[in-house]
Amino acid sequence: MQNVMERYQTFRQVVDDITLMNNRFMNKVFDGNIPATQRMLRVILKNDKIKVRKVSVQQWLQNLYGHSAQLDILAEDENGTQFNVEIQRSDEGASVQRARFYCGALDMHFLDKGKKYETLPDAYVIFITETDVLKNGRPLYHIQRSVDETGKAFGDGSHIVYVNAACQDDTPLGRLMQDFNCSNPAKMYYKELADTVNYFKSTKEGEANMTSVIEIYAENKAKEAVAKAEKQAAKKAAKATKKAAEKAAHQSNVEFAKNLLAEGMSEEFIVRTTKLSLEEVRALAAKQSA
Repeated sequence: MQNVMERYQTFRQVVDDITLMNNRFMNKVFDGNIPATQRMLRVILKNDKIKVRKVSVQQWLQNLYGHSAQLDILAEDENGTQFNVEIQRSDEGASVQRARFYCGALDMHFLDKGKKYETLPDAYVIFITETDVLKNGRPLYHIQRSVDETGKAFGDGSHIVYVNAACQDDTPLGRLMQDFNCSNPAKMYYKELADTVNYFKSTKEGEANMTSVIEIYAENKAKEAVAKAEKQAAKKAAKATKKAAEKAAHQSNVEFAKNLLAEGMSEEFIVRTTKLSLEEVRALAAKQSA
């Protein structure tokens, strides 16, 4: 009985702590959730006219050569514009090459056979990153192709957006990022997000839907703990090895100093040669003359 209670307490702790920066939890919250998705896109793109008509999560896009992409969120508005939103906790997962690949994957997926290229819908690939991946101190980066010689937009309808989730100021975007990093729905700013987060965290039906997310989250946390322990152990072992090497090197210098003293070398010469202190050399000399 105690084990069951302990497991539930662990489950509750994870549920209480998890935020939208966990991509699996984010998928739960946004799956089919048009109001929350619409609010997120309107804030990020500063466009209150966006009207989302459908949204799905964890959709696979396969290309001809077998290199596939699994999208966290894929939404479409009433104009057919496609929005792919990805949560990335590590810089490696939000590389510019990955952004480029996702743009291409969206184009391949939405250009039906026999259709003209001009029918391709506008597409946005949006990375919400835990840190400032592009490292220019900005809350948002909107990337579009342009013509080098004129500076004018190329206008191909392809957009890449990086959102810096570390920027949580008192702006609409900053408040959205506060919500993404907030574990307590009562303290979230946007109702569309808070209501769904509250459902998964505070109702029996929501808890039942969270089991798979929590299991994976707990498994990843356990792996992180093991990796951290291994890193600390390796660091401790390296420190011990370094200390042993320094001790061996010092002892070697002591023996060398003894030989130099026996050959009648000056104390100053021995200090320069062995890197021992003058006090150490004099102590060795005193022992040899005793």
